[in-house]
Amino acid sequence: MNRRPAGTTPRRRIVRLLPWLPAALCVACRTAIGDAPDGGPLVRLEYRFRPGDRLDMDVSHRALTETTVGSTAQSTETATDSRKSWKVLAVDGDGHATLENSVDDVTMTSRTSDRGQVRWSSNGDDPAPPGYEQVRQSLGVPLSRLVVDRSGRVLHRRDLRPCPPSSNGDLVVVPLPEEPIAEGADWIVPQEVVVDLPGNVRKVVRTRLRYRLESVRNGIAVISVDTTVLTPVDDPRVESRLIERIWNGEVEFDVERGLVIRRSTGIDRRVVGFEGPESSVRYKSSLEERLVEDGDVPGRERVSD
Repeated sequence: MNRRPAGTTPRRRIVRLLPWLPAALCVACRTAIGDAPDGGPLVRLEYRFRPGDRLDMDVSHRALTETTVGSTAQSTETATDSRKSWKVLAVDGDGHATLENSVDDVTMTSRTSDRGQVRWSSNGDDPAPPGYEQVRQSLGVPLSRLVVDRSGRVLHRRDLRPCPPSSNGDLVVVPLPEEPIAEGADWIVPQEVVVDLPGNVRKVVRTRLRYRLESVRNGIAVISVDTTVLTPVDDPRVESRLIERIWNGEVEFDVERGLVIRRSTGIDRRVVGFEGPESSVRYKSSLEERLVEDGDVPGRERVSD
């Protein structure tokens, strides 16, 4: 949505803030592994991609934004259901995999308190409504290419088409420990989030993702994750741009096949005073991704054998 110039009415300021796409760059650093309980069996978590594999993920995202500035309040609800595909282009002798991703189809619904509902599906013949024109052009074409190692560390990434930043990760991989671990063990991934503020001011905020191996049952590892902000933040403007980055979630990882089969994340936070003492914003969202296991999906035979 287009930015409004300074001096607009409170109502227009609310509309300007609703897209919530902060320019945040997430840089993963070295993973630190915590102590594991004594006596438990060790399990090695690593990716086992093979050339020619194709991973299809069904993704469901729901979000609610409630914004108040003075006496003016506005809410926006969005729902997006999509099919993402990841192709394994190559795997070298060290297990470094080159992956390429695309979005095959999408259904998007947006409802605002003052404009009603807009719904569009790429499977239909209707033209995309205003604001969705670029979506159809991005379907079925490579969006990014990356190289990852066996632990999910991104060694190289190239964006092939412009994409808005993801608030809770957009990869088919999550960071894994480099050594075998037991149930109850933690590993830490430091991050730096760069937040753009008015006046061309940029602030670097240090955060930490803590992963924990909760259990391994029938070959499926359940991993929990939570986010902690390490940099002291006392400016509501910064908080309002961080709100989408502070999420918790759960991952299911197939140990034998070496791939993520489910990932879910959730956020529900409120910030007061981001634009004056009588302003507040609440952001609530949920994301669910599941690996498509249907045998008739092209390329899946190689992954599910």
